[in-house]
This record gives sequence, C-alpha cells and structure tokens, in this order.
Amino acid sequence: TFDSPARKAVVSTQSTGDTPLAPFFSECVQDENDLDEMNIEILRNKLYKAYLEDFYKFCEKLGGTTADVMCPILAFEADRRAITITINSFRTDLLKDDIENLYPTCGKLYPEGLKFLKNAEDREEVRRICEKFGAYKELYNGVGDGPNDKTLEDKFFEEEVKLLALAFEQQFHFGVFYAFVKLKEQENRNIVWIAECIAQKNKNKVENYIPIF
Repeated sequence: TFDSPARKAVVSTQSTGDTPLAPFFSECVQDENDLDEMNIEILRNKLYKAYLEDFYKFCEKLGGTTADVMCPILAFEADRRAITITINSFRTDLLKDDIENLYPTCGKLYPEGLKFLKNAEDREEVRRICEKFGAYKELYNGVGDGPNDKTLEDKFFEEEVKLLALAFEQQFHFGVFYAFVKLKEQENRNIVWIAECIAQKNKNKVENYIPIF
C-alpha cells in the first residue's frame, strides 16, 4: 500500500528525479525491491550522511567566515549522528562494516574514532571512546539515570546551542541564517517540553529545558 514505508521510499525516489535531491537518492537507493523497514532506516541514514558531507564540502568551498562558522557545526552534527547510530545499532543484525558505512566522514571523530565506534559493544564502551577525544571528553559529564541527571541527547543539544550561538559573534557570513533556524527548532522543543510538564503536572521539571542565550 502507499502507506507502507517501502512504498513511500519508492514514491520519494521517483518524485525527486528533477530536484537537487536526485543525486543523493541515486547514490543511496540501489534496489527499490529491497526496501523493508530496516532498509528504510538505513536509507534515511545514508541520505543524511550524503547531505552532511556535501554540505560540509560546500561550506569549505565558500571559505572565509562562513566556513569558519559552519564547518565546526556540521562536524559536530556528523559526530553526533555517528555516536547515535552506534548506540541504536546495538542488538540489531547490522554488520560492523554496514554500520561504518552510515557514519558521516566530516566530523572530528573521523577516521580513527569511527573505527573505534563501529566495534563498540555497549554504551559504556561508546563513552570511553568519546572520552579519548578532547572535543568530547566532557560530553558525558552529568549524564545518568538519576532525577537530576541529564540524558546524552540533552548534552548534545546543549553543545549544539553553544556552537550555534557562536555564529552571531561573527559578521558578514551565511552561517548566521543556518544558526537562526536551528536555534528556532530548539526553541520549539523547549516550548513543547514546558507544555508537556504543565500538562503532566510535573512543574518541578519545567526548567529542565535547553537555554539558548
């Protein structure tokens, strides 16, 4: 049916033929008959990997302040996706090489860190790998399951906001537009968080949103 994930992917592939997205789909979709729910998720990650790497190269080509602002933001996003993909791959049938092929290669973990990540067996090993790299040494500080602890996702959002806020300290570059949109997305998440806390009468957690400025 049209509502199935596989059918949606086929329709998406066919409908992007004359758009800038076409090259990404042509590289990532090899066989439309092999699009089950697992492969749909793999396809989604391959598309985002291709998008990130292409966007990173584009910013590098622009150079100047735009590259100085955007490349660290995109490198962080690449590493965040690599870490998240690794954690989500636990208890799946994905082969190590298949996992590695989903990692964007424009982050600070490339190449050595990604080789470690693909062989990680649990969350604790992922944590140890992150702590080996200076950029993410403090990423897991405060992460835990306690009432006052933060989730890894929260820490990612906090770090992303810091990088995005730095875009406004520079002038005459295009990165500020990207940063504005991404900060608006975080603002929306904050509003949803506050609304859900109020709806669930859990007002003691209302202030656990991600501050922007």
